[in-house]
Amino acid sequence: MRRALTIAGSDSGGGAGIQADLKTFAALGVFGTSAITSVTSQNTVGVQGVHDLPPDFVGRQIDSILEDIAIDAAKTGMLSNAAIIEVVAAKVKAHRIERLVVDPVMVAKGGAPLLQPDAVNAVISHLLPLALVVTPNLPEAGALSGLTIAGLDGMREAARRIQGAGAKYVVVKGGHLPDRAVDLLFDGRTFEELDAERLDTPHTHGTGCVFSAAITAGLAKGKTVPQAVTAAKRFITAAIRHGFPLGKGHGPTDPMAAARDLGEP
Repeated sequence: MRRALTIAGSDSGGGAGIQADLKTFAALGVFGTSAITSVTSQNTVGVQGVHDLPPDFVGRQIDSILEDIAIDAAKTGMLSNAAIIEVVAAKVKAHRIERLVVDPVMVAKGGAPLLQPDAVNAVISHLLPLALVVTPNLPEAGALSGLTIAGLDGMREAARRIQGAGAKYVVVKGGHLPDRAVDLLFDGRTFEELDAERLDTPHTHGTGCVFSAAITAGLAKGKTVPQAVTAAKRFITAAIRHGFPLGKGHGPTDPMAAARDLGEP
């Protein structure tokens, strides 16, 4: 059984964060483990509260998993402050986690900030150099690169800058583009455009979490980065297509329906 670790925040509404990651791992036939960084009061409308766990306890969770169960790949999600980021980076180094996917979560779907502004530099200096893959959306790519991104040219330049900070592969997600649902994969030399149909639905809560978790599951199962990213793009498109009309805001995507739709794992 292949194993994966998610280091992220908990979503009480079940649509994003740790809950979405573990659902995605299960849907793709990977055993999921977790280290919780923050607990949120959250639903489809927004985030009503955030409680960060002590950084040393976040590190203790990672140690417990790596010293016993071991993993084949890992991902990070919500790391709300610099102290947590520094501890996570130290544990990644100490346990020699090589297949690391960094989802630089900064803002919730409803607009609530999930990363303190002064922690962006910690992501750049401590996490990006450890990342096999980093998966920013357009606002996150802008924050990490110092650019205002309006189209593919801006996405390419942002990918170059983020890759220059140490990440081996960069996936700039184009879900915020007005016309095409195109993501850009950059390996430091070449760009690959990953197109998908744009689905007209508000039920996209947890999209970034599911996408990065699907990449992590693919890496845990031995896929190359391009193979894992391409498969994850198909997976998240299907998960959005089957999104749940739950709550009064942005309903969650459905990783389990995506797995059935694509015949996974």
